[in-house]
Amino acid sequence: MEDIAKRAGISKGGVYLYFPSKTALLEALIEARVTPLARLAQTIAATGGEDPMNAIRMIATAAAHRLGDPKVFAVPRLVISVAGQFPEIAEFYRAHVVDVALGALTQLIEAAMAKGALRRVDPRAAARAFIGPILFEALFAHVLRGESALGNPEKLIEQHFDVWLNGLERRA
Repeated sequence: MEDIAKRAGISKGGVYLYFPSKTALLEALIEARVTPLARLAQTIAATGGEDPMNAIRMIATAAAHRLGDPKVFAVPRLVISVAGQFPEIAEFYRAHVVDVALGALTQLIEAAMAKGALRRVDPRAAARAFIGPILFEALFAHVLRGESALGNPEKLIEQHFDVWLNGLERRA
C-alpha cells in the first residue's frame, strides 16, 4: 500500500479513502485491467453464433493482443501470487474473468459443434484446452522471459488454431 500511495502521490491513509482494503484495491485492479477482456469475449459470443469459428478466432486474437501487454498480464500474475493469502481474490478473479471468458468460449464451441464445424467433445474441456496455450505463451513471455510469439499475435493464433483443430498426430 505504501508503494501505491507513493506512486499516486498521496499518503498511505489516502489510499484507504478510495479503497477500504487491499482486497478492494485488487478487485478494482482486476475490474480495470482484465475483466474488460472477459466481457469482450462474452459480447463476441453473444453476437457470433452465426459464425462461431470466426468468433472464437476473434476472441483468441483479442486475448493474444491484450496478454502481450505486460501491464495486463501483471494482473493474473499478481492474482496467482496472492491467491494463497487472499483466496477471496482468487474467487473474485475466477468469477469475474475466468468463468465469463470460459463461458463465452464454451458457448461458441457448442454452437460450432451444433453447426458441424467441430466434432462432439466436452465443450468446457475444449474451451480450457483452447485458452491454456495462449495463457502459457503470456507466462512464457512475461514471467519466464522466453522468446514469445506474442509479438506477432495473428501468427500465434493461426498456429494455435492449426494445432487445436488438427492436432499433431499424423493421419494416414
